Amino acid sequence: MTDLLTSIQAALGLPHTPIPFTAAGALPSAFSVTDLACASIGAAGQAVGELLNQQTGRLPTLEVDRRLASFWFSSSIRPVGWNVPPLWDPVAGDYAAKDGWIRLHTNAPHHRAAAESVLGACADRAAMASKVAQWAKSDLEQVVVDAGGCAAEMRTWEQWQAHPQGRAVNAEPLIQFGHHGSHNGTLWQGSVAQPLAGIKVLDLTRVLAGPVASRFLAGLGADVLRIDPPTWNEPGVVPEMTLGKRCARLDLHEKTDRALFNSLLKDADIVLHGYRADALERLGYGVTERQKLAPGMIDVCLNAYGWNGPWQNRRGFDSLVQMSSGIADAGMQWKHTDKPTPLPVQALDHATGYLMAASAIKLLTERLSSGQGGSARLSLARTAKLLIEHGRGSEELLRVEDEHDQGMLVEQTPWGPAHRLHVPLRITGTPVQWTLAASELGSHRAQWW
Repeated sequence: MTDLLTSIQAALGLPHTPIPFTAAGALPSAFSVTDLACASIGAAGQAVGELLNQQTGRLPTLEVDRRLASFWFSSSIRPVGWNVPPLWDPVAGDYAAKDGWIRLHTNAPHHRAAAESVLGACADRAAMASKVAQWAKSDLEQVVVDAGGCAAEMRTWEQWQAHPQGRAVNAEPLIQFGHHGSHNGTLWQGSVAQPLAGIKVLDLTRVLAGPVASRFLAGLGADVLRIDPPTWNEPGVVPEMTLGKRCARLDLHEKTDRALFNSLLKDADIVLHGYRADALERLGYGVTERQKLAPGMIDVCLNAYGWNGPWQNRRGFDSLVQMSSGIADAGMQWKHTDKPTPLPVQALDHATGYLMAASAIKLLTERLSSGQGGSARLSLARTAKLLIEHGRGSEELLRVEDEHDQGMLVEQTPWGPAHRLHVPLRITGTPVQWTLAASELGSHRAQWW
């Protein structure tokens, strides 16, 4: 735990201060998933503390609950009388190829269509399995990716270290910071109770990592506006990830919507995006264009496989990175089974999300002091390296049957009432809390409050 926290603090430029982690137990895993949860959440809290110390002269105390941190890395919401839609498409998952295992990620309709353009239409997993079995895993991975889909063959950590992309991402820092431009409004509008009040966050992220970051920022008082394309949906995670945000839709291929997006970007303090490295460039919103529109902006970006190497523009998700980087293989060995064994939660997503939030808060703290904008780059694959290199999981397992002992908050959502777990992070004088319940994508107008 100490080594993980120290590594994250060093990457963020935070003091190497111990943070108390209360409660006991850990998620069952080949790796220290609960320690990663506590360390990443704790570091995000420490970044808040450094901001408050700069602005008020008082450094708050912090505490992270191990059990609640573990639960939040899975799901924080408990529906009452309704169900969250399934997280996975029916044919998404791991399949045995001729020479090993491969994972197909088909949650988005266009990603499933890409896989089926290669393999043929598949009504169910059995049909998909019979077709995958005819392929060599490396060949199928490449052909699906070339078709615009998402796939990853299972590699060992040693194979990943020897792979050109593994070498590239493992040579990158956990967080790559940069600075640019200047910002006129450098006065802090927040308070101890809401440190990020008055901060506008433009959230262009999907699924988990980026939305975890923006959810945390919203819980500290930021005005978070999430923008999605007209047809995008992710029903399995919307109730979990839209907490505290307003969600709008814009078509950046359409002139009127682009003009509106430009005005939102100009006024944003923080922009979070998880597009592939070249995607915003192709839309006309590359780094240079973004800095012209908003010179003092804080620009925090995420991708799956890192920012250098042959895969820097490859589509990817947590589950695919676990396959590529050796995590699923190590889990298989740990569990003594013959199938890929991923982490018990999508820990790369969640941890990277809190690291994104911590990076944004650190850059904001610097901007309040210097007036200078900044950027941070993170990747799921680099977070995977952090986890793998910090060793095995705990033998003292978490008791999950009594999670309700941790307390719940009642939330009225568009789908019905729900309970929301108390947050795992305690910052003295600064409650992490949300004024907006989770909402449907596209349920708000694309404008700042």
